[in-house]
Amino acid sequence: MAREILLYDTTLRDGTQGEQVSLSAEDKIRIATKLDSFGIHYIEGGWPGSNPKDARFFEMAKKLNFHASKITAFGSTRRPDLSVEKDANIHALLKTETQVVTVFGKSWDLHASRILGVTLQENCRMIEETVAYLKRQGREVIYDAEHFFDGYKQNSSYAMETIKAAQEGGADMIVLCDTNGGSMPKEIEQIMAEVLPNLSVPVGIHTHDDCGLAVANSLSAVEAGATMVQGTVNGYGERCGNADLIALIGNLQLKMGYTCLEPGKIKQLTELSRYVSEVANIPPLSHRPFVGKSAFAHKGGVHVSAIMKEPAAYEHIDPATVGNRRRVLVSDLSGKSNIEYKTRELGIKLGGNGYTSEKIVEEIKRLEDQGYRFEAAEGSLELLIKKVTGQFEEPFRLESLRVSIEKNRSGPSTSQATIKISVGNDYEITAAEGDGPVNALDNALRKALTKFYPQIREMGLVDFKVRVIDGSDGTAAKVRVQIESRDSKEIWTTVGVSENIIEASWQALVDSVQYKLSKILNGK
Repeated sequence: MAREILLYDTTLRDGTQGEQVSLSAEDKIRIATKLDSFGIHYIEGGWPGSNPKDARFFEMAKKLNFHASKITAFGSTRRPDLSVEKDANIHALLKTETQVVTVFGKSWDLHASRILGVTLQENCRMIEETVAYLKRQGREVIYDAEHFFDGYKQNSSYAMETIKAAQEGGADMIVLCDTNGGSMPKEIEQIMAEVLPNLSVPVGIHTHDDCGLAVANSLSAVEAGATMVQGTVNGYGERCGNADLIALIGNLQLKMGYTCLEPGKIKQLTELSRYVSEVANIPPLSHRPFVGKSAFAHKGGVHVSAIMKEPAAYEHIDPATVGNRRRVLVSDLSGKSNIEYKTRELGIKLGGNGYTSEKIVEEIKRLEDQGYRFEAAEGSLELLIKKVTGQFEEPFRLESLRVSIEKNRSGPSTSQATIKISVGNDYEITAAEGDGPVNALDNALRKALTKFYPQIREMGLVDFKVRVIDGSDGTAAKVRVQIESRDSKEIWTTVGVSENIIEASWQALVDSVQYKLSKILNGK
């Protein structure tokens, strides 16, 4: 039977120490609920003695029923100048009424003597007394040995004394921490092999990613006997982050044969990663292993030709295993295989002789030479393929447009767009204002089209990006505009290129609207 590895999530505490990561108490509750439904064993909610927000989270958590997860309060050992019974931070931990409490203490003699300013013997007493007191209060106690690996490398006998003090106090689990993230996998493995025979309690691992090795170090520790891994969803955390719990789960369960989750739960891995990213308001990393948008994306024609015959040729797992999906990108590197795969995915029919595929490839390469990028603009790509194959009928035609910008000596500038379009034999002329010229264009186009296609009101703009393709021409350089739009069913991206930013924006805007209208007219 596969050995079980306990999953300890510290996204809500250690993860929020990362730059640009900020979670309200309500955000934390939402994420905790998601982690519980996913099957995480321990959820570290925060440090109740450090700020009102974390204290409020624990008050809110008391009112909820967590089924798979144990909510955990985090704090430090008692202060040097206080008995454990009189330490306000210890009382704040107990006030949370959590079943589990995690406390950290110093394992590195440098930290004890120079940072805390206590004797080495007093540091050990602080650890043992704190753990023993919390155990007497009926709590499950996890002891985090901060800076353990650095301390062990400098003074192994004292580092061992500190964790034995936690063991003597009755700790249920001792977690060895690579707090500075500077250890190598071989060091982790060797030190774990020396430490474990001297302990009678289970051991966990907590690593940071300052050398890009947090996941590798955690996996090495598990191989050496650790039974708990601590990490954060998407690797959020201070400096370079913590061990990414998403990658840890994928590797432990799918590659190394350990049991972390209940059967079938790993299919929610991608959903969990993106959910936490959304709540934290941090764009998901496309190249994140297992769950990233690009994790199973194929661009080279040779690769695509191979996966059409046998996906395992260029994929280490079936993307559906972790709730992700295969993506075939189309660019100037594409061959016929990319086009054939992509058209099947989009439900577009091609001729069987391969000529149409070649024609599409040629057109894509011609346009990408001018600065277009279709791998990140699949809405424009779909329209292009339909146009080349004669399967696209324009839902409207532009007859004329005018954009004006007025700027007075004081006050903001104003923009106005006037547009004339035709739909069949009908014409519509309208004008609209906007915060800028592109916004005015967007407003005018929507206003004109609403008469013919009222469903256009469902559509909204998500993102607008402008990039100079080659800056050597200064303000006359070509620009590429990328627009991301959405409705209640999907998100799509379109692109436009021109030396004129208004023209490039218009191209991307029209593609965005035409993509939406093509779905409406086809009943999708």
